[in-house]
Amino acid sequence: MWKPITEKELSSEICKAEAELEGKYLNFWNLINISPEKWSEPTFGNEGGGFWVIAICGRKIIWFNDIEDGFNISDYTEYGKIDGYYCNQDELKTTVLILFEQITFGGQIIG
Repeated sequence: MWKPITEKELSSEICKAEAELEGKYLNFWNLINISPEKWSEPTFGNEGGGFWVIAICGRKIIWFNDIEDGFNISDYTEYGKIDGYYCNQDELKTTVLILFEQITFGGQIIG
């Protein structure tokens, strides 16, 4: 049975990624990260009390999908509510790099 990730477990994942990020990617991460907050997501998030959002950049967020065990990028229009559910199983480092590249080169992010 699925069990939501604890804030302590999530913090461990974040620390691991921070140790792996370097240069411009670490600088970017330092600009966008926030203290983890539970945000609502109506499709699958109700059972676990929402999902942990850990970064905000404009209208994009980085959040952890603890059902699928991976980080995702979604839009939001209202603070505290995730607009789109995704089930990527990416590590945080990968997700930060994807968002950075999307900002640098433009384009759409799916997940």
